[in-house]
Amino acid sequence: MQWLTIYKKECLESARNYRWVWVPLVFILFCIMDPLTTYYLPQILESTGGLPDGATFNIPTPPAPNVFMMSISQINTLGVLVIALITMGTIAGERKSGVAELILVKPVSYSAYVTAKWAAHVSLVLLSVFVGLMASWYYVQLLFGDVSFIHVISSAAFYGLYIIFVISISLFMNTWTKIPGLVLFLTISVILILNLITSIFLTFWNGVLQALSLNFQPC
Repeated sequence: MQWLTIYKKECLESARNYRWVWVPLVFILFCIMDPLTTYYLPQILESTGGLPDGATFNIPTPPAPNVFMMSISQINTLGVLVIALITMGTIAGERKSGVAELILVKPVSYSAYVTAKWAAHVSLVLLSVFVGLMASWYYVQLLFGDVSFIHVISSAAFYGLYIIFVISISLFMNTWTKIPGLVLFLTISVILILNLITSIFLTFWNGVLQALSLNFQPC
């Protein structure tokens, strides 16, 4: 009961701040940006006079699944920044202002307080990401060709796990410090470090696999 009360309170606060409106709109903008820009790039260049007289600009049309994955890459950069911004003061701000102490003085467990806020932000962000990817899928279908709906749903489901991980990092940093700006910095830093480690590991592993394949080639 305590958990549900805090969850509803957090959702109501998001509604009062219009987060249930502007956060989905921001993710829709991020997700449709690349499909529209890629499709209309020749017209954009012609209208801005970016080509010399007589020059032609032929861009091969990318496959529809690749264009859809561009939307996910946008969420992976700008979207993660938005997530960090809207969650940086979730607990740290209340700890700094003393609101958290007033809530925890009552018979409310710290775990219920943290997990309810975590669930409220997961609900908001996952809904926003899903709406944004559906908008991207619509424009990709319209402009580039067919993309399997099963492919879209599976991609959204797997990427949703990463989004939950990002929110969890931010909420953890909220419990560690009372300064929202520091929460933002630490969250982005951890994500960048993890992405760097992943890239290094993938490069190393691909090199190992390539070396093994060369060694085992028949003479």
